[in-house]
Amino acid sequence: MSDAPSILQFPPHDHVFLGKDHDKAERRTWAVIVLCSIMMIAEIIGGALFGSLALIADGLHMSTHAGALLLAALAYTFARKYANDRRFTFGTGKFGDLAGYSSAIVLAMISLLIGYEAVARLLNPVNISFNEAIPIAALGLAVNIASAWLLSGGHHHGHDHAHGHAHGHDDEARKIELGRSSLQVEVFEDRVPPRFRLRATAGALPEAPDITIETTRPDGRCQLFTFEDHGGYLQSRDEIPEPHAFVARVRLTQEGQSHERELEFEEHDHEAAHGAHHRDNNMRAAVIHVMADAAVSVLVIVGLVLARAFGWLWMDPVAGLIGALVIANWSVGLLRDTGGILLDRTPDPRMAEKVRNAIESEGDQVTDLHLWRLGPGHLGAIVSVATSGALEAADYRQRLARFADLSHVTVEVAHKS
Repeated sequence: MSDAPSILQFPPHDHVFLGKDHDKAERRTWAVIVLCSIMMIAEIIGGALFGSLALIADGLHMSTHAGALLLAALAYTFARKYANDRRFTFGTGKFGDLAGYSSAIVLAMISLLIGYEAVARLLNPVNISFNEAIPIAALGLAVNIASAWLLSGGHHHGHDHAHGHAHGHDDEARKIELGRSSLQVEVFEDRVPPRFRLRATAGALPEAPDITIETTRPDGRCQLFTFEDHGGYLQSRDEIPEPHAFVARVRLTQEGQSHERELEFEEHDHEAAHGAHHRDNNMRAAVIHVMADAAVSVLVIVGLVLARAFGWLWMDPVAGLIGALVIANWSVGLLRDTGGILLDRTPDPRMAEKVRNAIESEGDQVTDLHLWRLGPGHLGAIVSVATSGALEAADYRQRLARFADLSHVTVEVAHKS
């Protein structure tokens, strides 16, 4: 085997690995902080004016809520501000995971404090001012519902997939080299029926009559797509039928020569497409803070109502104890997921297997493979290949170009003698 591996080198490129909704998430988080701050000030001033210690206490509790969200907002802001700072070797996409990990620790501490207070009150019951406590708990629940609505962007799902499909694509946009053009191929379906779209990332956009895409589905059915010019991009005339799982052959005829590239599109359920390495753990942590507070508010309201109605003073601390267990469970899940990312655990074993299969499809061998998360929806990969053929790193990189989530790829090739 040769001792001189070939390493693929490219011109300098950016290392911005932020989530696609980063700016929107940042604005939403700051908006919730403003809401919580207004409520905090109103409760503290109202409590001071009307002599309500419970109202002041809830205002101080709201300040801890705003502080936790401030951690998420600052993570978004710093990640954006330093996204192009070369001191961060692989960008700032992990700022959100670091903030999420820190928030999970705070949540765990909160659950311990609530649990401790609940046990103390079970052993030594205290008198409760029901007429003040219930309205304040209801007010807190209303604020948390409003906060959750703001963080989700004003709709049920926290993303912009406005069309009603419950699915996602493994690779929504691909970059390919075709003739003298570098193209981005995507299945576009934002508020419109799904169609192929082609954009030029380098070189000129081909003429619409010169390019076609033929899809072949697992059952053998084929469909040919032709394109029309929409000014700045080409779009297929026909819609893409469901499901969006097929092999797409992109063909370009240029100056009498034919060029072809093959792309694979896979479709699976929504959670698989937008979970794991697509998940924004910073927003997830912010939402968990809000949901944890809302869950405790609901439990407190139920406990207080039952305690006032039947004299069951023990219901209030029991409700608090249940809330503590719920928060602890959420914090453990967040710690596990963010901790794995910070330690560069392989984020998607299925993607690692796909990368290995793409390289080894013609008999070559992957001798080393590292796959890690750079940020929401962005993966980095280092692949070492042993081959007895004449292929170079650029050839293997082309094979991996169909995986849009691979945002930073290094390929090393060792030629067997």
